[in-house]
Amino acid sequence: MNADDVVQWLKQNPAFFDEFADDIAQIFVPHNHGGHAVSLAERQLLTLRDRNKQLESRLGELLQFGIENDQISDKLHHLTVDLMKANDLASIIGTLEYHLKERFNVPFMALRLWLPAGECNLMEFSPVSEAIHRLAENLVSPYCGPYVTDEVLDWFEIGTGELKSFAQFALKTADQPFGLLVLASPDSERFYPDMGTLYLQRLSDLLSAAIRRITPDNG
Repeated sequence: MNADDVVQWLKQNPAFFDEFADDIAQIFVPHNHGGHAVSLAERQLLTLRDRNKQLESRLGELLQFGIENDQISDKLHHLTVDLMKANDLASIIGTLEYHLKERFNVPFMALRLWLPAGECNLMEFSPVSEAIHRLAENLVSPYCGPYVTDEVLDWFEIGTGELKSFAQFALKTADQPFGLLVLASPDSERFYPDMGTLYLQRLSDLLSAAIRRITPDNG
């Protein structure tokens, strides 16, 4: 009979612990941390305490995640309200820049749009290459990580070596891209490949809708 068989038998015969309670009380086993032997009952209590500490730690992590998500949702709400108040593209872009820097602690952003600009001379309508159009088409979800193309790097008025991480996502109408937004940080851990992108995607949808609200007849 091996250890697994013993465990299985004990599970199938729980009355064993009542019938041989006195004998079990005389059994002592090594204590992993104390360096001395303890009774089975004490060992079980120590195991339960360890599990309780693990559960408390996990619960603390979940509570912290919940607090952080509430904070992000609140910031996104304020951004939404202010974008709804904006009446032109310059106001939308200024509102976005303010909220990203002051509320989301994102120090740098670059935006390029290829909607019909009319009389608008904002730098966000500067021409982009076909490679940028293809990039936007391929971004089915936000990208986070350390890499962007040289063309995208040139959009930032800062030494390119100072930017360590990026988030970039397409602005779309019915899956048709009309722009690219790139967030950048000198912190290499600010935007990392495995981070969640739910709120970045919501930001993309929100900004797309805000811009199309101002340009309803262009697509």
